[in-house]
Amino acid sequence: MDLGLTGRTAFVAASSQGLGYACARSLAREGVAVTLNGREQTKLAAAAEALREETGGGAQVSWVAADLTTREGRAAIAAAVPSADILVTNNAGPPPGTLDDWDEDALVGALRANMVPAVQLMRAYVPGMRERKFGRIVNITSAMVKGPAYEMGLSTSARSALTAISKSISNDVVADNVTVNNLLPERIDTPRQEFMARRMMAAHGIGRDEARRRIASTVAAGRLGRPEEFGDACAFLCSAQAGYISGQNLQLDGGSYRGVL
Repeated sequence: MDLGLTGRTAFVAASSQGLGYACARSLAREGVAVTLNGREQTKLAAAAEALREETGGGAQVSWVAADLTTREGRAAIAAAVPSADILVTNNAGPPPGTLDDWDEDALVGALRANMVPAVQLMRAYVPGMRERKFGRIVNITSAMVKGPAYEMGLSTSARSALTAISKSISNDVVADNVTVNNLLPERIDTPRQEFMARRMMAAHGIGRDEARRRIASTVAAGRLGRPEEFGDACAFLCSAQAGYISGQNLQLDGGSYRGVL
């Protein structure tokens, strides 16, 4: 399927690796000029070069090193990328914890990392999208938004706040062919799962293979998700064909969610 994205532009937050990179790769394969983002210039340059190689050398890939959790970082992003047809928001979540860990600083920090940047980026890019009558916004949140786990409560709460405000925004902008949707990943095989595996190894005194097996066993599909599966779902939500899909939460969890809705 031709997704109708050739010649479009995209800014993908926190995309030097993991889920952000997967989305950037799928968009680049569809002919989108992609701008990567992260805090480390060396890592971004390597990611941009890898992306060009993976797409046959024809992809238009640039990058901007900036910490999107700060006002200065977001200002640098806006200066480097003044407009975009596609916005993919993303950022690493806070570490697992318990109620004892969730003091005021932790709560505010989670919002500053996983809610505030996405909203501020939308504020920067939505006016241009509405004027051009095309815009696609995809927020990478978490399956925990719909099925919270206790130890992930801090991440869940911040991402749930983003989900709520994104729904409000989606109702207003869709008449101008600007859509806002959320991708809810769980157990996608990225560096995040490597972190979780090592955490399990330390807690239970097991090897890496056993830790990964245990993680995969929690998924109904019996395996970890592939980054390209996630990226391609993102690309479809950004497509010309997806203009009637907005305000939705698409779970990529190998069928693990047990709820009806």
